[in-house]
Amino acid sequence: ALEKNSSEFNVTRNYLEWLTSLPWGLTSVENFDLKRAKTILDEDHYGLQDIKNRILEFMAVSKLKGSTQGKILCFVGPPGVGKTSIGKSIARALGREFHRFSVGGLYDVAEIKGHRRTYVGAMPGKIIQCLKTVQTSNPLVLIDEVDKLGRDRGDPASALLELLDPNQNESFIDHYLDVPVDVSKVLFICTANLIDTIPGPLLDRMEVIRLSGYDLPEKVAIAQQYLVPKARAEAGIPLPSKEEAADAGATAGGGGGGEKVVELEEGKGKEAMAVEKEVEVPESMAITEGAIDSLIRWYCREAGVRNLEKHIEKICRKLAHEVVQKEEGVESKGPGEGGKDGEDDVATREDWAVTEKNLEKYVGKRVFTSDRLYEGGAPPGVVMGLSWTAMGGASLYIEVQSVRHKSSGGGTLTTTGQMGSVMEESTRISHTFARRKLEDFQADNAFFDTHDLHMHVPEGAIPKEGPSAGVTMTTALLSLALNRPVRADVAMTGEISLTGKVLPVGGIKEKTIAARRSGVTCLVFPAGNKKDFEDLPGYLKDGLEVHFASKYDEVFDCAFAEESGGGGEGGFF
Repeated sequence: ALEKNSSEFNVTRNYLEWLTSLPWGLTSVENFDLKRAKTILDEDHYGLQDIKNRILEFMAVSKLKGSTQGKILCFVGPPGVGKTSIGKSIARALGREFHRFSVGGLYDVAEIKGHRRTYVGAMPGKIIQCLKTVQTSNPLVLIDEVDKLGRDRGDPASALLELLDPNQNESFIDHYLDVPVDVSKVLFICTANLIDTIPGPLLDRMEVIRLSGYDLPEKVAIAQQYLVPKARAEAGIPLPSKEEAADAGATAGGGGGGEKVVELEEGKGKEAMAVEKEVEVPESMAITEGAIDSLIRWYCREAGVRNLEKHIEKICRKLAHEVVQKEEGVESKGPGEGGKDGEDDVATREDWAVTEKNLEKYVGKRVFTSDRLYEGGAPPGVVMGLSWTAMGGASLYIEVQSVRHKSSGGGTLTTTGQMGSVMEESTRISHTFARRKLEDFQADNAFFDTHDLHMHVPEGAIPKEGPSAGVTMTTALLSLALNRPVRADVAMTGEISLTGKVLPVGGIKEKTIAARRSGVTCLVFPAGNKKDFEDLPGYLKDGLEVHFASKYDEVFDCAFAEESGGGGEGGFF
């Protein structure tokens, strides 16, 4: 027996406490009712059908096998699309305990695999701490920001390999416990914005499910069904219907009629207690669909809905402020004493609906005015491309300008606009192919031999990278050399090879949304992306003239053809 005063006593006691507090062989009862699970998932999140279908498949397999299963999934998508929040909904649908920890910036391997017991203050790793907290061996563990692992003391990504490998995690060994622990029944869900920074061996062990950004109809539905009710509940504004008002009151911890007793702060008055009557909320108070539509178009164009949620919360806070002002009897303004920026008189206001007309009063001036840098058509040497980033799709102009070389020679190419190394290589490939194409099209045209060229991508403060601008760069170079502008309603994406083949790219849905938002009606995609475009919803494809090119000659014929119709306002998707 160890003496209590011995230095080993506390170390050994802590070790035994950890060993005995783990849920050895204990599992929670899972829900195998697919209908109930689908209802829960649809209640909490709109869309995300790929994830929901994958979870229902997982439940079906577990039900048929009659045993608890483990799996490693990785949700990849832009910020604000619901990757983290859906983890809790999945746990509720499955009937599993939920635990989340973030590995963003994690640099110490011991955070994953624990410390050796010889160190002072040694502790087990994150997964062992999780099992002790949830007291079950089949929880749902959400590992957040797995693409942002640090590398300072060792390699945490490599330490995750044993944890996330289905063939090894039946006997995961933590450095502190030093005994095998079975984590094969754990459902691991990792989240990431990009997969480029996830090491290959770690990525190979995960099943990747991609989440694209939301388009306008999806954002409107999310705002109406989830964001507006939540924001109104948090702002203390009951919803119009009785049922929704009751739900909002339960969420906000308020609601109901009658009086509330509140305690006054010291020094604020002579009375110790005061009775505060519930504020009456106007029945006409609402955020119209037109206001939500304008909010998305002109303020919140990012792929996710986090910024949209902030703006809706801001509107609800200002509405709550106005309601309280009216309840407290704000003096009516006389003639010529209108509020700032055309604000209505709160004391006499009857219509409390937030519409397109009064939206600026609550959220300020428009952040976006147009997505087209060149209205009415671009000059020769300028072509609109389509890009994909972690924040979603965007239109991207490629500009080329020339300076005649006074002496003999010429043909140099300068690039600006914070292009990455891959994009720089695309410019050199495009330049070489454009020279060859011009020789075949106009053999007597010596433009590239007598002019120095400068290629620029506007918004130089934003770094740009990716292999999808080759055809756009080539078209911009040829447009300047031929002194012919491209069609005003065309946008394109795709990489080009030295022999003129058009190679497929990613992010077709995001790029299509960006094109519609810019009012573009003619799109040029690589032929290899035809299947991706066909999988898009019908409302995204309606009214678009789409060309699929396998070689650059087809892109050339489309870009310099006569327009079949104007760009118009577009769908603003």
